[in-house]
Amino acid sequence: MTSPRILGAVLAGGKSSRFGGDKATALLAGQPLINHAVAALSAWCDAVVITGRAEGPAPCLLDWPEPDMGPLAGLAAALRHAQAEGYAAVLSCGVDSPGLPQDLPALLGPAPACLADQPVIGLWPATAFDIAETILLGSGRHSMKALAEALNARQISLSTPLANINYRDDLPGD
Repeated sequence: MTSPRILGAVLAGGKSSRFGGDKATALLAGQPLINHAVAALSAWCDAVVITGRAEGPAPCLLDWPEPDMGPLAGLAAALRHAQAEGYAAVLSCGVDSPGLPQDLPALLGPAPACLADQPVIGLWPATAFDIAETILLGSGRHSMKALAEALNARQISLSTPLANINYRDDLPGD
């Protein structure tokens, strides 16, 4: 029996307003943050996409249903793509959390689950697109937490918090 196919999704459509520039292209250990995220997901997933950008180090998808709707729109694009391409689940992360735990898929499995303090990092069944669509087209909160609540996703807490780069000063020095 083969294991279910998992699509990795780097959610990279944010405006990086607190960061003061394009966070995805900021360098960490000589590489753009987006490259670190793609590399991490590539180790665990059958394929990786980037949402919310026109170009990058992996195939790119436009946020769904439109840009500037937050990370849930990026995840919705990945879920939609996953359904169309026969993936069972989407493992998502942002560009701002380098150093993901080596056992992240095991920590989050089975879907749905996300990190309690960073719900952008999650494992979502591809069938969650329908719920994400309802949330995004509705008048309520268009948030990852709203999706997690609607799916009754398990909220995983790590013993050591992950990096969360929101400001240039949050970048570790080389």
